[in-house]
Amino acid sequence: MRYLSGSEIRETFLKFFESKGHRRVHSSSLVPHNDPTLLFTNAGMNQFKDVFLGLEHRDYNRATTSQKCVRAGGKHNDLENVGFTRRHLTFFEMLGNFSFGDYFKRGAIAYGWELVTKVFEIPEDKLYVTIFEGAEGVPRDDEAEQYWIEVGVPKERIFAMGMKDNFWAMGDTGPCGPCSEIFYDTGIEASETPGKDIPFPHDEERYVEIWNLVFMQFERDSTGTLTLLPKPSIDTGMGLDRTAAALQGKLSIFESDIFTPLLESAANLCDLPRHWIGEPGLAATSAEKLVADQRAAERSHLVDNPHLRIIADHARAATFLISDGVLPANEGRGYVLRKILRRGIRHGRLLGQEHPFMHKMVYAVRDQMKDAYPELHDSAEHVVRVIEAEERQFSRALSEGTRQYDLIVAEKIRPIAAQHEAVLQNMSASETPSYEERIRELGSNSPGEANAWLLAKLKAVARHFSKQFLIEIPGDKAFHLYETFGLPLDFMMDAARDAGIHFDLDGFEEARAAEQARARASWKGGSQKSASPVFRELPKTDFEGYSQLTIQGAEVLAVIKDGVGIQEARLGEEVEIVLDQTSFYADSGGQVGDIGWLYSDDHNSIVAEVSGATKPVQGVFAHKVLVRQPIRIGDRVDTVVDADYRNSTRRNHTGTHLLHAGLREVLGKHVKQAGSLVDDHRLRFDFSHFTALADEELQDIEDIINKEVLANNTVVTLEDVPIDVAINKYHAMALFGEKYGEKVRVVKIGDFSTELCGGTHTAATGEIGIIKLLGEGSVSSGVRRVEAVTGLGALKEFRRDFAVAQLANQLAPNVDSSPAEALRQKIAANEEELKKLRRDLDEARMKSAASSVSSAADQAVEVKGVKVLAQKVGALDRAQLRVLVDNLRNKLDSGVVVLGSVQEDGKVAIIVGVTKDLTAKLQAGKIIAPVAKLVGGSGGGRPDMAEAGGKDADQLDAALASVPGVVGSLLG
Repeated sequence: MRYLSGSEIRETFLKFFESKGHRRVHSSSLVPHNDPTLLFTNAGMNQFKDVFLGLEHRDYNRATTSQKCVRAGGKHNDLENVGFTRRHLTFFEMLGNFSFGDYFKRGAIAYGWELVTKVFEIPEDKLYVTIFEGAEGVPRDDEAEQYWIEVGVPKERIFAMGMKDNFWAMGDTGPCGPCSEIFYDTGIEASETPGKDIPFPHDEERYVEIWNLVFMQFERDSTGTLTLLPKPSIDTGMGLDRTAAALQGKLSIFESDIFTPLLESAANLCDLPRHWIGEPGLAATSAEKLVADQRAAERSHLVDNPHLRIIADHARAATFLISDGVLPANEGRGYVLRKILRRGIRHGRLLGQEHPFMHKMVYAVRDQMKDAYPELHDSAEHVVRVIEAEERQFSRALSEGTRQYDLIVAEKIRPIAAQHEAVLQNMSASETPSYEERIRELGSNSPGEANAWLLAKLKAVARHFSKQFLIEIPGDKAFHLYETFGLPLDFMMDAARDAGIHFDLDGFEEARAAEQARARASWKGGSQKSASPVFRELPKTDFEGYSQLTIQGAEVLAVIKDGVGIQEARLGEEVEIVLDQTSFYADSGGQVGDIGWLYSDDHNSIVAEVSGATKPVQGVFAHKVLVRQPIRIGDRVDTVVDADYRNSTRRNHTGTHLLHAGLREVLGKHVKQAGSLVDDHRLRFDFSHFTALADEELQDIEDIINKEVLANNTVVTLEDVPIDVAINKYHAMALFGEKYGEKVRVVKIGDFSTELCGGTHTAATGEIGIIKLLGEGSVSSGVRRVEAVTGLGALKEFRRDFAVAQLANQLAPNVDSSPAEALRQKIAANEEELKKLRRDLDEARMKSAASSVSSAADQAVEVKGVKVLAQKVGALDRAQLRVLVDNLRNKLDSGVVVLGSVQEDGKVAIIVGVTKDLTAKLQAGKIIAPVAKLVGGSGGGRPDMAEAGGKDADQLDAALASVPGVVGSLLG
């Protein structure tokens, strides 16, 4: 058997099929923008889906790819299995060859057997083949069996399997057909039952599927009826990781050269001690054997450790997902990425690594995969920053999750503890503060030692009464902590067991299943508004708007009102009009559609005002119109685009391309478009970047892109460029959210910018006039937004800025600095002056208040032997009131002080102070409660100091007058 590295296997596969007339096609993104039903790209055929469905045609009928895939979330979810089996992964590469109506079973089988046995040199006696056995009205695939025999596979090594394993369908309806698989025998040492020789196909651990050949042979309709396709096709998938393990003689994919460097990096980053890998054999006879034995022990521990496996796999998945524009979030793709990252981080913690480490794995992934995916070199630093931020956020979330879990535990135990208060009191009889004070502090959710103290006591109670009462952690609440804070399930179960509490695992699993069902439902595409069937039946519109703004004699093909086709639209109605040709650009690629008019065929009168255009289905342009004259199917009209609107829009669109390139030049090549909006007023550009832009960076970007404007470079548009040529030769950037066919349109601006784009643009950059950046801000985690204006819009901004500059010059004249800097200095000086004035005012208020109560001790009344002072003071804030209360308590030596004040906002503030010698019989909180009630408020605090607020300032005098009576009633 021929030993090949993972990289060599990939290249050998692609070159083999290129030699057989296949076009090498680059891997598509992990984010399938053209398929709302798919969470992530999870198979090689995803990017060819429309080709197989006959909706897209390419200039080749054979293709080969190495497709990056992720299976985590949605229907295909391997996440929970990763790390604990030999073969499950979240991220993997699928090698594939495809035939679109060209060769079929005989060719696919011949190519497959040749590559596996002649090129990879896998011994034939290590291989088994499966075919479809026939079921549900579909006959046995005798044809495939015959072709396998033709290439030399013994009949006794061909096994027929059922519908579940050997029949493939794209969906409930559409293309489908039987499968044929090649399995590799890894040997008896890999058996499910060690040492037991179980024949194929009854041991899934020993016999590994390395290649699946799908024969798209039938079309299934809504009734389930199968009809033969006129041009049957081939879709195959060979897992690179599994094949590498086979060719390298390994039982597990984690033992191959694809993973061992990642496992070693994970072990180093988790600071695993030397003794962890085990001692070398004592019977070694030489230093070389000692080293070899030790290295073998190291490798064995590395590849068998599930924590390291998870870290390695999840680091790959996260690196590629973030490179393809996915960012951690609480929903959709970002939510799955967050789960992948947090699972990897948690398993690092299980190895003892409490500090951020996962972001450093990005460098190991980059170094391992950069030859096949050179884009990782540019995006690595951005990915590192994203993951490091997520690690730090997760650390905070874990701390909060643990606190929330403790509160749930306390909540469940406290009712029983309350019934058996004597138990807790006996446990803490000699401790201070008292049990009552501790329980009150936890009840107010105050942080600190009291909470930990009481939680420990409550858990002791739970253990004490665990046989008498069922104390249970609800599964739904535990799942909420698992999802929201990433609190590990085993952690929660262990904590419950330690506390003698039952953990509702069934409820947890029910909540998890419900969440998974919701996640799957959110990716079925059902929430998306579908186009009216009337649009699907129409021919494509011929768009001529790139070269002309007016078209004469366009035919009205359809009139649609509220999704229903009608024959005629009357005056004043708002409808959609579909024409056979148009000059109106439709909403696409972030650019809004044109506005304008439809004229009558005599070119003199307006038939309808066009407020925009969309493409409800690919290629069909729907014009949104307000009818000015009756218009019916078959009429001829002239399409006239508003030239000013179009020119403003195209200036902004070309400016967007310059901005994108400028951002990448200043910030780095990790910058990728994450959304855009281009209309006639301004442009808005969202992009991946993890920190706010400094003013200097914005100025650099603005300078760079305006130099390109002033250079008046020609904007070149290249039509019908093969997608591979556009990406590999012109290095064009694909834009966010767009679906590209085999032939694309390339917009090139000198050597500064090259993008795939179907929008309208200026003929040269000088037509833009100037680009003015308006500002920058955050859209979501890791996504920033810049807004800008061009042309006359920029001129308006400069005029506005000039007016502001003139005003600033009047307010803060300064010949030595700019108006903006002079104004900043002026404002800073004014703020300092304002702070000083406020301090002076506060001091004056305090002096005034202190003066008004200077003889307060003499005004105190005696209530049952206790001095009580209750007085209204001027507009002091709470901090000032507290200082004054402390001063007055000191003057009284022993007594109660109550001060009230009306604040600047009209609300009441009351503060009660009780000297320490009286707190055993008079608590400030008990005094303030009835007093605050009289002003429509409430309050509380410590025994010696309490505060309250109120709404009714008119009742403050009455409230203060009630204080002696309140104190008297408390003294009894």
